[in-house]
Amino acid sequence: MDSLTVRVARWSARHPWRAIVGWLVFVVLCLGLGSAVGTNSAKTADYRVGEAGRAEALAAEAQLERRAAEQVLISSRSGGALDQGAARAAAEDLSERMRRLPEVAGVADPLLSEDRRILMVEVALKGEERDAKDKVDALVAQTSAVQKGHPGLLLEETGSPSVSKGVDQQRSDDLALSEAITLPVTLLTLLVVFGSVTMAGVPLLLALSSIAAAVGLSMVVSHVSPDAGVGTNVILMIGLAVGVDYTLFYLKREREERARSGGRLSSEALVELAAATSGRAVVVSGMAVVASTATLYLASDVIFSSLATGTIVVVLVAVASSLTALPALLVRLGRRAERRARRRAERGRPVRRVRGERGGGRVWSALLRPAARHPLATLCVSVLALLALVVPLAGLKITEMSRDTHSRDIPAMRVYDRLNEAFPEQRVTHQVVVRADAARSAEVVAALKEVAGRAEDDRLFTGASRIRTSSDERTTTLELKVPYLGNSDEAYDSLDRLRDDFLPVTVGRIDGAEYGVSGDVARYADYPAHQNGKLPLVLGALLLVTFAMTVYAFRSVVLGVLGVALNLLSAAAALGLLVLVFQGTWAEGVLDFDSTGSIGSRVPLFLFVILFGLSMDYQVFVVSRIREAALAGVSTRQAVLDGIRSSASVVTSAAVVMTTVFASFVLLHIIEMKQIGFVLAAAVLIDAFVVRVMVLPAAMLLLGEASWWPSRAVRRALAVPEKRPVSRPGVDVR
Repeated sequence: MDSLTVRVARWSARHPWRAIVGWLVFVVLCLGLGSAVGTNSAKTADYRVGEAGRAEALAAEAQLERRAAEQVLISSRSGGALDQGAARAAAEDLSERMRRLPEVAGVADPLLSEDRRILMVEVALKGEERDAKDKVDALVAQTSAVQKGHPGLLLEETGSPSVSKGVDQQRSDDLALSEAITLPVTLLTLLVVFGSVTMAGVPLLLALSSIAAAVGLSMVVSHVSPDAGVGTNVILMIGLAVGVDYTLFYLKREREERARSGGRLSSEALVELAAATSGRAVVVSGMAVVASTATLYLASDVIFSSLATGTIVVVLVAVASSLTALPALLVRLGRRAERRARRRAERGRPVRRVRGERGGGRVWSALLRPAARHPLATLCVSVLALLALVVPLAGLKITEMSRDTHSRDIPAMRVYDRLNEAFPEQRVTHQVVVRADAARSAEVVAALKEVAGRAEDDRLFTGASRIRTSSDERTTTLELKVPYLGNSDEAYDSLDRLRDDFLPVTVGRIDGAEYGVSGDVARYADYPAHQNGKLPLVLGALLLVTFAMTVYAFRSVVLGVLGVALNLLSAAAALGLLVLVFQGTWAEGVLDFDSTGSIGSRVPLFLFVILFGLSMDYQVFVVSRIREAALAGVSTRQAVLDGIRSSASVVTSAAVVMTTVFASFVLLHIIEMKQIGFVLAAAVLIDAFVVRVMVLPAAMLLLGEASWWPSRAVRRALAVPEKRPVSRPGVDVR
């Protein structure tokens, strides 16, 4: 009762208004400070990995990098033949307007499609590729102005910047829809759990305030670790889930102790008891999530780092709120309830008792009965069922989700499809970058011309090429066109042809030459390879961290090994289910998506890490209750059943809340976010209702007292007769 957790809760309980006001000030300061410093967004250079990244860096140093571009398509509004004169006049007007914009680096000559029905004007933008989407509005305004002056024509704009802007808007709309679904369902779940609007509102309000503070803090932290634009998404997703869960764990324990005390203990004492038990579990759970998520930094990827930063910040803030603001709120609410009880007693009315933990009811008794009666059979059947879900993971196909996978609800994507159909030679561009001594410039140009000649005779290329040399003659680039979509097998084959066949026998023979291939397809190919190279390091660190945190929490090596094994099994089963659903086409209509036949390259590693962290939530909370009973002298068998039973309703409630939050992301249009939402929701259900109810109790019952090795405290407690009988209703174990 003298731990830091209890001391913080004790101070908050004795000074509730100070704690509440202090928390609100903290939230406001975080938001204010974040708004003042702003977000440091990741730059194009931060995304560079592999050969494509190195080639892009070489081109950028020589100012030969490919610029972000917008394409404006001019066609007949009626859909018929194009009036060439009117189209040329509109293109000239558009080009003049675009050239006057400070955002524009240049405008290419109009290009007519092979069927002569569409005229295209390409506009190159200045500055960072990642910032180009912020400049789109100025270009769209000029396109709209030309459209008004030529009502008989149809002008449509697309390009990477337009698509990125459309994706951002779609993500924003989707998140608003997700929140509109999640918040009411979460509130309804909490109402069922607590039967009180006030008590149900506490977890939700603390979670929302934690999210607000985390958003502000993440802006500050972005100046150390740049934000890749996904930080807010993960803060909303993880923040609501763990924020409600941590408060729920703490709040349920306080109500349980209040019901057990029968009014004999003050609100302050009840808060201290909750802090010493569930409060400690919340801290350990939070630190486990933080430690496991931190392994994502080892991936050396700006997006993973951004995801890790958002998760860590919001989890730490959620833990802080449960240790400071929550005890203060509970004391204020408890004192109000005590005053009401006294007034009712003075008036001779019966005092309403707080509902305590009732062992999970018949449903949980039924769920626990197989493990209690037949632990070996239950363990075998449960593990085999989970392994069956793991089997599809063998066919996992990871690809970088390209522009071609975005939803066609985005207007720029529909125009993009028309562009690809009308101008197939514009679909993909490879950029070969070579750096060598200036004295070898002519030799480099000759080698690149030989590469271009080889490409002319290859069906994978269009034959169109362009060679540019930097002013210092040290860097030369060759651009080659490919008439296939960026996510097609032919596009990847063309990249392999360049890297493996053409370049080694041409540029590769020049002494001292440094070369590489960049472009969208090169990025799509190199990122999964980069990730696979980092995978052993991240997973090894993740397993080690999980084991260390479990051993620290329970002083048991056996439970550490068991925890790692269960987390691996749970995460692998969820990922196997993800592969089964999203790599096939059978669920497209149900979940409203178009299968790419693959999983987003960032999804598996991120989910593996996050699932390990979230699994620790249930692991810590459930095993803490089991260990608490064992330390009281209860036999390991009864401690397992009592611990799981006593945490039944709170685990159920937490699982429902988490599942609701994650499942709402399945409604999003962005395929990677849809995959993330689905697998997190599935993982929570698997972990809460299979692993922690079937596998964990069965394994611990079979292990018996060996579960606690080498914990001295538990062994000493088990070496003497039970200190007190288990008075709470138990599960029928006959």
